[in-house]
Amino acid sequence: MLDRLRIVLIGTSHPGNIGAVARAMHNMGLADLTLVAPRCEPLTSESISRASGADHIVHDARIVETLEEAVADCTLAVGASARSRTLPWPMITPRALGERLPQELSGPETRVALVFGREDSGLSNAELQRCHAHVHIPTNPDFSSLNLAAAVQVLAYECRLAWLEAGSDVGEQEEEPHQPLASHEELERYFAHLERTLIAIGFHDPAQPRQLMARLRRFTLRARPERMELNILRGILSATEKCAPEEADAIKTRDATPRSGSGG
Repeated sequence: MLDRLRIVLIGTSHPGNIGAVARAMHNMGLADLTLVAPRCEPLTSESISRASGADHIVHDARIVETLEEAVADCTLAVGASARSRTLPWPMITPRALGERLPQELSGPETRVALVFGREDSGLSNAELQRCHAHVHIPTNPDFSSLNLAAAVQVLAYECRLAWLEAGSDVGEQEEEPHQPLASHEELERYFAHLERTLIAIGFHDPAQPRQLMARLRRFTLRARPERMELNILRGILSATEKCAPEEADAIKTRDATPRSGSGG
C-alpha cells in the first residue's frame, strides 16, 4: 500500500525542505516523490545533508512542470490546505485520510497522491480544485504554520499507521472484481470535453463562468467515477456535440418562421 502513495511538492523554494521531506518519507516507508516546478535546485549538498540517509529519494525524485503531470496516473489526489476556500470542498482530517487508504488502494491500478504547496503561499485555488479532497492538520489556531517536512511527516505517519493496522496484505483479498477508477488524466480530459460541450450548446459562457466548472469539478470528484462510467459520460457528451449545431439551426429556423395568427 505504501508503495502506491506519492508525495507531490509544488514550487518548493528551499533544497533543505526537499531533503527533510525525503527523510520524513523514508521514516514512514514512503519512496515516491514528485517535484512540480521547483523554485530551487533539488539536488544540492544541503538537500542531501537534510535527507540524513534518505538521499536516494532525492536522487530518484521525478521533476515535472505541472500538477497534471504529477498526478496523471493517480485515482485519488488529496491537497493539503491550511485555510478554508470560497467554494467549500470535501475536507478530511489526517486520521480519516489514513483510515480510507486501505479501501482506496485495494485495486491493482490505484494510486494516491498527497499534494503539498509552496512554503510561502501553499496551494492555489486552481490546484486545490484538481484534488478530490483537501486534508487539514488541526494545529493550534493561534500558531498554525507548519514546516513543509513536518506537514508531510504528519500525513505520512497516519498513512503508515493505517497500513500497520490493516496488515501488509491490503489488496490481496478482494471479494469482488475490481472496477478501476478513472485516473486524474482521464478526469482532466473529461472536464475539458464537458466544458467544450457546455459552450457549444450555449449553457456555459466562459466570459461569465460563475464557478460553474468548479462546481461541476467538485460534484464529479466527489462521486469518484469508474473508468467505464466516465467513458459513458464522454459518449453522451460526444453525441450532444453532434446534435448541437443541428439544434442551433433548428432554433434559428423556428424563430424565423411566422406564427399563425400573428399580425401582418
